[in-house]
Amino acid sequence: MSQQVEQSPAIQAGTTPSLWRSRNFLLLWGGQTVSELGTRITNVAVPLLAADTLHASVFQISLLTVLAWLPYLLFSLPAGIVADRLDKRRLMIVCDLGRAALLLSVPVAALVGHLTLPFLYTVVGLGGVLTVLFTVAYKTLLPRLVPADLLVDGNAKLTISQDAAELVGPTVSGALIGLVGAARTFLANGFAFLVSALTLILIRQPPVRREPAPRVPLRVELTDGLGFIRRQPILVSILACTTWSNFWVMASASIEVTFLVRELHAAPVQVGLVFSVSAVGGLVVGVLAARLSAWLGSARVIWVAMTAPGPFYLLMPLARPGWGLLLYGVGLAAFSANAVLFNVAAMSYRQRIAPPAILGRVNAAFLWICFGVIPLGALTGGALGTALGLRGALWVCVLGTWAACLFVVCSPLRRMRDTPPPVSS
Repeated sequence: MSQQVEQSPAIQAGTTPSLWRSRNFLLLWGGQTVSELGTRITNVAVPLLAADTLHASVFQISLLTVLAWLPYLLFSLPAGIVADRLDKRRLMIVCDLGRAALLLSVPVAALVGHLTLPFLYTVVGLGGVLTVLFTVAYKTLLPRLVPADLLVDGNAKLTISQDAAELVGPTVSGALIGLVGAARTFLANGFAFLVSALTLILIRQPPVRREPAPRVPLRVELTDGLGFIRRQPILVSILACTTWSNFWVMASASIEVTFLVRELHAAPVQVGLVFSVSAVGGLVVGVLAARLSAWLGSARVIWVAMTAPGPFYLLMPLARPGWGLLLYGVGLAAFSANAVLFNVAAMSYRQRIAPPAILGRVNAAFLWICFGVIPLGALTGGALGTALGLRGALWVCVLGTWAACLFVVCSPLRRMRDTPPPVSS
Protein backbone atom coordinates (compact mmCIF):
# COMPACT_ATOMS: atom_id res chain seq x y z
CA MET A 1 0.00 0.00 0.00
CA SER A 2 1.64 3.17 -1.15
CA GLN A 3 1.42 6.19 1.13
CA GLN A 4 2.33 9.83 0.82
CA VAL A 5 2.98 11.82 3.94
CA GLU A 6 2.39 15.56 3.96
CA GLN A 7 5.46 17.24 5.34
CA SER A 8 5.31 20.04 7.83
CA PRO A 9 6.08 23.58 6.62
CA ALA A 10 9.40 23.52 8.49
CA ILE A 11 10.52 20.44 6.62
CA GLN A 12 9.25 21.70 3.28
CA ALA A 13 11.18 24.91 3.77
CA GLY A 14 14.35 22.94 4.34
CA THR A 15 14.81 23.95 7.97
CA THR A 16 15.70 21.50 10.75
CA PRO A 17 13.66 22.22 13.91
CA SER A 18 14.83 21.06 17.30
CA LEU A 19 13.04 18.07 18.81
CA TRP A 20 12.63 20.12 21.98
CA ARG A 21 10.18 22.24 19.99
CA SER A 22 8.34 19.29 18.48
CA ARG A 23 5.06 18.89 20.37
CA ASN A 24 4.37 15.48 18.80
CA PHE A 25 7.77 14.07 19.66
CA LEU A 26 7.70 15.40 23.22
CA LEU A 27 4.30 13.78 23.76
CA LEU A 28 5.59 10.47 22.38
CA TRP A 29 8.77 10.70 24.45
CA GLY A 30 6.95 11.58 27.66
CA GLY A 31 4.42 8.79 27.25
CA GLN A 32 7.07 6.22 26.45
CA THR A 33 9.18 7.29 29.43
CA VAL A 34 6.27 6.58 31.78
CA SER A 35 5.43 3.38 29.89
CA GLU A 36 9.02 2.10 30.07
CA LEU A 37 9.06 2.70 33.83
CA GLY A 38 5.81 0.76 34.16
CA THR A 39 7.24 -2.09 32.08
CA ARG A 40 10.32 -2.36 34.33
CA ILE A 41 8.06 -2.41 37.40
CA THR A 42 6.04 -5.22 35.80
CA ASN A 43 9.17 -7.22 35.01
CA VAL A 44 9.92 -7.42 38.75
CA ALA A 45 6.34 -7.70 40.00
CA VAL A 46 5.26 -10.61 37.78
CA PRO A 47 7.81 -13.23 38.94
CA LEU A 48 7.55 -12.07 42.56
CA LEU A 49 3.76 -12.37 42.43
CA ALA A 50 4.08 -15.87 40.98
CA ALA A 51 6.69 -16.95 43.52
CA ASP A 52 5.43 -15.37 46.74
CA THR A 53 1.66 -15.14 46.30
CA LEU A 54 0.90 -18.05 43.96
CA HIS A 55 3.76 -20.29 45.23
CA ALA A 56 4.84 -21.24 41.70
CA SER A 57 7.76 -23.57 41.07
CA VAL A 58 10.95 -22.49 39.32
CA PHE A 59 9.75 -24.10 36.07
CA GLN A 60 6.33 -22.44 36.33
CA ILE A 61 7.97 -19.05 36.85
CA SER A 62 10.25 -19.62 33.85
CA LEU A 63 7.15 -20.18 31.70
CA LEU A 64 6.22 -16.55 32.34
CA THR A 65 9.42 -15.47 30.56
CA VAL A 66 8.67 -17.84 27.67
CA LEU A 67 5.13 -16.47 27.32
CA ALA A 68 6.44 -12.90 27.34
CA TRP A 69 8.90 -13.53 24.47
CA LEU A 70 7.03 -16.18 22.43
CA PRO A 71 4.67 -13.66 20.76
CA TYR A 72 7.65 -12.09 18.98
CA LEU A 73 8.29 -15.41 17.26
CA LEU A 74 4.62 -16.12 16.51
CA PHE A 75 3.14 -12.72 15.71
CA SER A 76 5.89 -10.35 14.53
CA LEU A 77 5.36 -10.92 10.80
CA PRO A 78 1.54 -10.58 10.93
CA ALA A 79 2.00 -7.51 13.16
CA GLY A 80 4.01 -5.88 10.38
CA ILE A 81 1.08 -6.26 7.98
CA VAL A 82 -1.33 -4.83 10.55
CA ALA A 83 0.96 -1.87 11.26
CA ASP A 84 1.31 -1.06 7.56
CA ARG A 85 -2.44 -1.30 6.91
CA LEU A 86 -3.81 0.58 9.93
CA ASP A 87 -3.23 3.98 11.44
CA LYS A 88 -0.16 3.38 13.60
CA ARG A 89 -1.00 5.90 16.30
CA ARG A 90 -4.49 4.49 16.79
CA LEU A 91 -3.11 0.96 16.85
CA MET A 92 -0.67 1.97 19.59
CA ILE A 93 -3.49 3.58 21.58
CA VAL A 94 -5.56 0.38 21.39
CA CYS A 95 -2.54 -1.68 22.47
CA ASP A 96 -1.85 0.62 25.43
CA LEU A 97 -5.48 0.53 26.56
CA GLY A 98 -5.52 -3.25 26.18
CA ARG A 99 -2.33 -3.68 28.22
CA ALA A 100 -3.68 -1.31 30.88
CA ALA A 101 -6.87 -3.36 31.15
CA LEU A 102 -4.92 -6.61 31.44
CA LEU A 103 -2.65 -5.29 34.19
CA LEU A 104 -5.48 -3.65 36.12
CA SER A 105 -7.34 -6.97 36.07
CA VAL A 106 -4.64 -8.53 38.27
CA PRO A 107 -5.39 -6.59 41.50
CA VAL A 108 -9.13 -6.97 40.79
CA ALA A 109 -8.74 -10.75 40.49
CA ALA A 110 -6.71 -10.78 43.71
CA LEU A 111 -9.38 -8.73 45.49
CA VAL A 112 -12.18 -11.15 44.59
CA GLY A 113 -10.03 -14.23 45.24
CA HIS A 114 -9.70 -15.44 41.63
CA LEU A 115 -6.00 -14.74 41.05
CA THR A 116 -4.46 -17.99 39.81
CA LEU A 117 -1.34 -18.98 37.88
CA PRO A 118 -3.31 -19.71 34.66
CA PHE A 119 -4.87 -16.24 34.98
CA LEU A 120 -1.40 -14.68 35.27
CA TYR A 121 -0.21 -16.73 32.28
CA THR A 122 -3.14 -15.35 30.26
CA VAL A 123 -2.34 -11.76 31.25
CA VAL A 124 1.34 -12.15 30.35
CA GLY A 125 0.64 -13.95 27.06
CA LEU A 126 -2.02 -11.52 25.81
CA GLY A 127 0.09 -8.60 27.01
CA GLY A 128 2.98 -9.99 24.97
CA VAL A 129 0.86 -10.06 21.79
CA LEU A 130 -0.20 -6.44 22.33
CA THR A 131 3.43 -5.47 23.02
CA VAL A 132 4.52 -6.96 19.69
CA LEU A 133 1.85 -4.97 17.83
CA PHE A 134 2.76 -1.81 19.75
CA THR A 135 6.51 -2.23 19.19
CA VAL A 136 6.19 -2.72 15.43
CA ALA A 137 3.90 0.32 15.09
CA TYR A 138 6.08 2.37 17.45
CA LYS A 139 9.26 1.78 15.44
CA THR A 140 7.36 2.70 12.28
CA LEU A 141 5.67 5.86 13.61
CA LEU A 142 8.74 7.90 14.53
CA PRO A 143 9.80 8.75 10.93
CA ARG A 144 6.34 10.30 10.46
CA LEU A 145 6.75 12.59 13.46
CA VAL A 146 10.30 13.94 13.06
CA PRO A 147 12.50 15.05 10.12
CA ALA A 148 14.78 12.38 8.68
CA ASP A 149 17.96 14.13 9.82
CA LEU A 150 16.72 14.12 13.42
CA LEU A 151 15.95 10.40 13.53
CA VAL A 152 19.19 9.59 15.36
CA ASP A 153 18.46 12.23 17.99
CA GLY A 154 14.88 11.01 18.36
CA ASN A 155 15.86 7.35 18.69
CA ALA A 156 18.59 8.32 21.17
CA LYS A 157 16.17 10.22 23.40
CA LEU A 158 13.71 7.34 23.39
CA THR A 159 16.53 4.94 24.24
CA ILE A 160 17.62 7.16 27.14
CA SER A 161 14.16 6.66 28.61
CA GLN A 162 14.62 2.90 28.41
CA ASP A 163 17.94 3.03 30.22
CA ALA A 164 16.63 5.45 32.84
CA ALA A 165 13.73 3.08 33.47
CA GLU A 166 16.20 0.20 33.73
CA LEU A 167 18.14 2.21 36.29
CA VAL A 168 15.29 3.18 38.62
CA GLY A 169 12.51 0.74 37.69
CA PRO A 170 13.61 -2.23 39.83
CA THR A 171 14.11 0.03 42.86
CA VAL A 172 10.69 1.64 42.44
CA SER A 173 9.12 -1.78 41.93
CA GLY A 174 10.73 -3.15 45.07
CA ALA A 175 9.54 -0.18 47.11
CA LEU A 176 5.97 -0.48 45.78
CA ILE A 177 5.83 -4.22 46.40
CA GLY A 178 7.08 -3.66 49.94
CA LEU A 179 4.43 -0.99 50.56
CA VAL A 180 1.30 -2.39 48.90
CA GLY A 181 2.12 -5.95 47.84
CA ALA A 182 2.88 -7.43 44.42
CA ALA A 183 -0.75 -7.59 43.18
CA ARG A 184 -1.56 -3.94 43.96
CA THR A 185 1.67 -2.86 42.26
CA PHE A 186 -0.07 -3.66 38.97
CA LEU A 187 -2.25 -0.58 39.54
CA ALA A 188 0.83 1.57 38.90
CA ASN A 189 1.70 -0.51 35.83
CA GLY A 190 -1.78 -0.11 34.37
CA PHE A 191 -1.73 3.63 35.08
CA ALA A 192 1.57 3.94 33.17
CA PHE A 193 -0.01 2.50 30.02
CA LEU A 194 -3.01 4.80 30.42
CA VAL A 195 -0.62 7.79 30.49
CA SER A 196 1.06 6.49 27.34
CA ALA A 197 -2.33 6.15 25.61
CA LEU A 198 -3.28 9.69 26.61
CA THR A 199 -0.09 11.19 25.17
CA LEU A 200 -0.68 9.32 21.91
CA ILE A 201 -4.25 10.64 21.76
CA LEU A 202 -2.89 14.19 22.05
CA ILE A 203 -0.46 13.74 19.13
CA ARG A 204 -1.55 15.51 15.93
CA GLN A 205 -0.13 13.71 12.91
CA PRO A 206 0.16 15.22 9.45
CA PRO A 207 -2.55 13.79 7.15
CA VAL A 208 -1.67 10.62 5.26
CA ARG A 209 -3.08 9.97 1.80
CA ARG A 210 -3.54 6.27 1.18
CA GLU A 211 -3.76 4.96 -2.35
CA PRO A 212 -5.44 1.62 -3.11
CA ALA A 213 -2.93 -1.18 -3.52
CA PRO A 214 -3.40 -4.33 -5.60
CA ARG A 215 -4.42 -7.39 -3.61
CA VAL A 216 -1.58 -9.82 -3.02
CA PRO A 217 -1.56 -13.22 -1.29
CA LEU A 218 -1.07 -13.13 2.47
CA ARG A 219 2.11 -15.19 2.13
CA VAL A 220 3.61 -12.50 -0.08
CA GLU A 221 2.71 -9.76 2.39
CA LEU A 222 4.18 -11.76 5.27
CA THR A 223 7.51 -12.05 3.48
CA ASP A 224 7.66 -8.52 2.00
CA GLY A 225 9.86 -7.28 4.84
CA LEU A 226 12.21 -10.27 4.61
CA GLY A 227 12.43 -9.85 0.84
CA PHE A 228 13.40 -6.18 1.14
CA ILE A 229 16.07 -7.01 3.73
CA ARG A 230 17.54 -9.72 1.47
CA ARG A 231 18.03 -7.13 -1.28
CA GLN A 232 19.92 -4.76 1.02
CA PRO A 233 23.43 -6.08 1.90
CA ILE A 234 23.86 -3.56 4.72
CA LEU A 235 20.55 -4.52 6.32
CA VAL A 236 21.50 -8.20 6.06
CA SER A 237 24.78 -7.45 7.87
CA ILE A 238 23.02 -5.43 10.57
CA LEU A 239 20.40 -8.15 11.05
CA ALA A 240 23.05 -10.86 11.31
CA CYS A 241 25.07 -8.76 13.77
CA THR A 242 22.03 -8.02 15.96
CA THR A 243 20.81 -11.61 15.94
CA TRP A 244 24.24 -13.05 16.79
CA SER A 245 24.70 -10.50 19.55
CA ASN A 246 21.23 -11.15 21.03
CA PHE A 247 21.92 -14.87 21.09
CA TRP A 248 25.12 -14.57 23.11
CA VAL A 249 23.88 -11.73 25.30
CA MET A 250 20.92 -13.85 26.36
CA ALA A 251 23.24 -16.81 26.88
CA SER A 252 25.28 -14.76 29.34
CA ALA A 253 22.17 -13.19 30.89
CA SER A 254 20.79 -16.65 31.70
CA ILE A 255 23.77 -17.40 33.95
CA GLU A 256 24.99 -13.99 35.13
CA VAL A 257 22.95 -13.79 38.36
CA THR A 258 24.05 -17.31 39.27
CA PHE A 259 27.65 -16.34 38.46
CA LEU A 260 27.45 -13.22 40.63
CA VAL A 261 25.97 -15.10 43.58
CA ARG A 262 27.88 -18.40 43.45
CA GLU A 263 31.25 -17.41 41.98
CA LEU A 264 31.56 -13.83 43.27
CA HIS A 265 29.50 -14.34 46.48
CA ALA A 266 27.56 -11.12 45.81
CA ALA A 267 24.71 -10.15 48.12
CA PRO A 268 21.34 -9.24 46.55
CA VAL A 269 22.04 -5.54 47.11
CA GLN A 270 25.37 -5.88 45.31
CA VAL A 271 23.70 -7.67 42.40
CA GLY A 272 21.24 -4.78 42.05
CA LEU A 273 24.09 -2.28 42.22
CA VAL A 274 25.94 -4.06 39.42
CA PHE A 275 22.94 -3.79 37.12
CA SER A 276 22.39 -0.16 38.06
CA VAL A 277 26.02 0.62 37.15
CA SER A 278 25.49 -1.07 33.78
CA ALA A 279 22.54 1.21 32.98
CA VAL A 280 24.73 4.29 33.49
CA GLY A 281 26.81 3.38 30.42
CA GLY A 282 23.71 3.39 28.24
CA LEU A 283 22.46 6.67 29.70
CA VAL A 284 25.73 8.50 29.06
CA VAL A 285 26.04 7.25 25.48
CA GLY A 286 22.36 7.92 24.84
CA VAL A 287 22.90 11.59 25.68
CA LEU A 288 25.89 11.72 23.32
CA ALA A 289 24.51 9.47 20.56
CA ALA A 290 23.55 12.24 18.13
CA ARG A 291 26.94 14.00 18.54
CA LEU A 292 28.88 10.73 18.17
CA SER A 293 26.92 9.87 15.05
CA ALA A 294 27.64 13.27 13.53
CA TRP A 295 31.33 13.09 14.47
CA LEU A 296 32.00 9.53 13.32
CA GLY A 297 29.44 9.43 10.52
CA SER A 298 25.98 7.85 10.59
CA ALA A 299 27.22 4.71 8.81
CA ARG A 300 30.66 4.39 10.43
CA VAL A 301 29.21 4.67 13.95
CA ILE A 302 27.34 1.37 13.44
CA TRP A 303 30.44 -0.82 13.23
CA VAL A 304 32.49 1.31 15.62
CA ALA A 305 29.78 0.94 18.28
CA MET A 306 29.96 -2.85 18.00
CA THR A 307 33.75 -3.07 17.92
CA ALA A 308 35.25 -0.50 20.30
CA PRO A 309 33.69 -1.58 23.65
CA GLY A 310 34.59 -5.26 23.10
CA PRO A 311 37.75 -5.41 25.25
CA PHE A 312 35.76 -4.26 28.29
CA TYR A 313 33.49 -7.32 27.99
CA LEU A 314 36.49 -9.44 28.98
CA LEU A 315 36.41 -7.84 32.44
CA MET A 316 33.22 -9.77 33.23
CA PRO A 317 34.69 -13.29 33.45
CA LEU A 318 37.81 -11.78 35.09
CA ALA A 319 35.74 -10.43 38.01
CA ARG A 320 36.53 -11.69 41.50
CA PRO A 321 34.75 -11.46 44.87
CA GLY A 322 34.88 -8.16 46.78
CA TRP A 323 35.94 -5.04 44.91
CA GLY A 324 36.55 -7.20 41.85
CA LEU A 325 32.77 -7.26 41.48
CA LEU A 326 33.07 -3.79 39.95
CA LEU A 327 34.83 -5.32 36.95
CA TYR A 328 31.61 -7.11 36.08
CA GLY A 329 29.68 -3.84 36.37
CA VAL A 330 32.16 -2.04 34.09
CA GLY A 331 31.86 -4.82 31.50
CA LEU A 332 28.08 -4.60 31.59
CA ALA A 333 28.23 -0.80 31.33
CA ALA A 334 30.40 -1.13 28.21
CA PHE A 335 27.86 -3.46 26.65
CA SER A 336 25.01 -1.13 27.60
CA ALA A 337 26.84 1.75 25.89
CA ASN A 338 27.44 -0.40 22.80
CA ALA A 339 23.81 -1.53 22.67
CA VAL A 340 22.44 2.00 22.89
CA LEU A 341 24.74 3.51 20.25
CA PHE A 342 24.43 0.57 17.85
CA ASN A 343 20.65 0.23 18.20
CA VAL A 344 20.06 3.96 17.75
CA ALA A 345 22.26 4.11 14.64
CA ALA A 346 20.97 0.85 13.14
CA MET A 347 17.32 1.71 13.77
CA SER A 348 17.77 5.17 12.25
CA TYR A 349 19.39 3.62 9.17
CA ARG A 350 16.52 1.14 8.80
CA GLN A 351 13.94 3.91 9.13
CA ARG A 352 15.72 5.95 6.45
CA ILE A 353 16.32 3.18 3.92
CA ALA A 354 13.01 1.25 4.02
CA PRO A 355 10.09 2.55 1.93
CA PRO A 356 7.38 3.94 4.26
CA ALA A 357 4.77 1.61 2.77
CA ILE A 358 6.56 -1.52 4.05
CA LEU A 359 8.53 -0.14 7.00
CA GLY A 360 6.22 -1.93 9.43
CA ARG A 361 6.92 -5.29 7.78
CA VAL A 362 10.66 -4.60 7.68
CA ASN A 363 10.66 -3.79 11.41
CA ALA A 364 8.54 -6.88 12.07
CA ALA A 365 10.98 -9.10 10.16
CA PHE A 366 13.85 -7.76 12.28
CA LEU A 367 11.94 -8.45 15.51
CA TRP A 368 10.95 -11.93 14.33
CA ILE A 369 14.55 -12.98 13.75
CA CYS A 370 16.40 -10.94 16.40
CA PHE A 371 14.05 -11.79 19.25
CA GLY A 372 13.30 -15.29 17.96
CA VAL A 373 16.79 -16.44 18.98
CA ILE A 374 16.44 -15.20 22.57
CA PRO A 375 14.99 -18.44 24.03
CA LEU A 376 17.67 -20.45 22.19
CA GLY A 377 20.41 -18.21 23.60
CA ALA A 378 19.10 -18.66 27.14
CA LEU A 379 19.07 -22.44 26.73
CA THR A 380 22.62 -22.36 25.32
CA GLY A 381 23.88 -20.36 28.30
CA GLY A 382 22.45 -22.90 30.72
CA ALA A 383 23.96 -25.79 28.77
CA LEU A 384 27.39 -24.12 28.63
CA GLY A 385 27.24 -23.35 32.34
CA THR A 386 26.59 -27.02 33.07
CA ALA A 387 29.30 -28.28 30.71
CA LEU A 388 32.08 -25.70 31.27
CA GLY A 389 31.28 -24.17 34.63
CA LEU A 390 29.95 -20.64 35.09
CA ARG A 391 33.24 -18.79 34.47
CA GLY A 392 34.14 -20.88 31.44
CA ALA A 393 30.67 -20.40 29.98
CA LEU A 394 30.92 -16.65 30.54
CA TRP A 395 34.19 -16.53 28.59
CA VAL A 396 32.48 -18.19 25.62
CA CYS A 397 29.51 -15.82 25.87
CA VAL A 398 31.48 -12.55 26.00
CA LEU A 399 33.76 -13.61 23.15
CA GLY A 400 30.69 -14.61 21.16
CA THR A 401 29.10 -11.23 21.87
CA TRP A 402 32.18 -9.33 20.73
CA ALA A 403 32.44 -11.48 17.59
CA ALA A 404 29.10 -10.02 16.42
CA CYS A 405 31.04 -6.94 15.25
CA LEU A 406 32.55 -8.98 12.38
CA PHE A 407 29.23 -8.93 10.53
CA VAL A 408 29.27 -5.12 10.24
CA VAL A 409 33.05 -4.63 10.07
CA CYS A 410 33.19 -6.96 7.06
CA SER A 411 30.31 -5.19 5.28
CA PRO A 412 29.94 -2.17 2.95
CA LEU A 413 29.51 -0.01 6.08
CA ARG A 414 33.27 -0.06 6.64
CA ARG A 415 33.78 1.90 3.42
CA MET A 416 31.04 4.46 4.16
CA ARG A 417 30.97 7.50 6.39
CA ASP A 418 27.27 8.34 6.25
CA THR A 419 24.07 6.54 5.36
CA PRO A 420 22.29 7.32 2.07
CA PRO A 421 19.48 9.89 1.83
CA PRO A 422 16.08 8.83 3.19
CA VAL A 423 13.54 7.00 1.06
CA SER A 424 10.57 9.23 0.34
CA SER A 425 8.16 6.81 -1.26
